Amino acid sequence: MSTDGSVPAPALALSEEVADALARRAPVVALESTIIAHGLPRPRNLRVARELEQIVRDAGAVPATVAVLDGVPHVGLDKDQVERVAEDPALRKLGFRDLAPALAAGASGATTVSGTAFLAARAGIRVFGTGGLGGVHRGWTSVQDESADLRLLAATRITVVCAGVKSILDVPATLQRLETLGVGVVGYGTDRFPGFYLTDSGEPVDWTVASADGIAAVMAAQDALGGLESALVVANPVPRERQLDPDLHDRVLAEALAAADRDGVTGQAITPFLLAYLTEHTRGASLEANLAAVRGNVALAAAIAVAWSSRAA
Repeated sequence: MSTDGSVPAPALALSEEVADALARRAPVVALESTIIAHGLPRPRNLRVARELEQIVRDAGAVPATVAVLDGVPHVGLDKDQVERVAEDPALRKLGFRDLAPALAAGASGATTVSGTAFLAARAGIRVFGTGGLGGVHRGWTSVQDESADLRLLAATRITVVCAGVKSILDVPATLQRLETLGVGVVGYGTDRFPGFYLTDSGEPVDWTVASADGIAAVMAAQDALGGLESALVVANPVPRERQLDPDLHDRVLAEALAAADRDGVTGQAITPFLLAYLTEHTRGASLEANLAAVRGNVALAAAIAVAWSSRAA
């Protein structure tokens, strides 16, 4: 307790490299840890974690992988910590709402988009590269299931580079919800909103930006305008040649939705069920499209971070 009886805010543990970069206003890119702990099979997850950090370094930026370890939020992990996240099966999945209980309990967990975005923004990091956002689930009128990502991004000034939202979600409803919440969405070199595994979800975007410098200019305009401390979503489509075959995607997704309905899978269990079904029944092709999207998003996030840093220099 502090002297006035209030509980002090928990300190973030910044890696030495990240702390130094932020102090120098050098480019930094936040990376989530859920993809490492829960999104990929072992031991490939560790190889991918190292690959993503190297992509950021090769672009001239500093990677800041985010996780909570023993009740301490870490922004930037060392080699041993990355290995722990990749290899410890007991790590929990932590969204924003889970952070306070996890810290109080001394728990460890990998951070989702909402958890990562919050902690990265608190550390002073402006750019975050991830795979796909959460969103509004199909059948929302019945179950009212919506990812915490959306509301968190409505209140957090961070630029999130993603491949749209997972195609298992209700994409039009998600875009409407982002509009309602005041979260800006721009397409990177495209006027179509990507569908995570797919280059084109079938939905348009209102604004297209063609370069990392252009994204940095939008970020600067956000700050100049003031107002809501909302995020900027940069929708970066997976390359068409690396996307999941659209016909295969549509067929297997329809089968997955039918299987979930038949088996009574609902709530938080629905997303992992559908993703696992897609991976199995596309014989891993959906996983490869996922990784292609993540690599492209992280590379673009690093380029944006470099452009943003040059504006602050």
